[in-house]
Amino acid sequence: MSKRSSKRRRASARRKARRGGQQRERQVVQPRAAAERRAPVAKVENKVDFREEYHYVLTDLKRIGILAAAMLAVLIALAFLLP
Repeated sequence: MSKRSSKRRRASARRKARRGGQQRERQVVQPRAAAERRAPVAKVENKVDFREEYHYVLTDLKRIGILAAAMLAVLIALAFLLP
């Protein structure tokens, strides 16, 4: 770790002087006893049929692929037609 600069040390000392040297009390959190801890929640496995849930994704991907191929074909045709 790097050393704190003297400017930061002075600023820290000024803040402590303003507070009158009072320190705040800190709350100490004690760990819970084993009996107080919550019981683990049972995991529920839901079988999801992704084909049914995302049926529109396949059609969208096909449409995107066709559009990309068409745009690429247009670019290649323009490259040959335009000097």
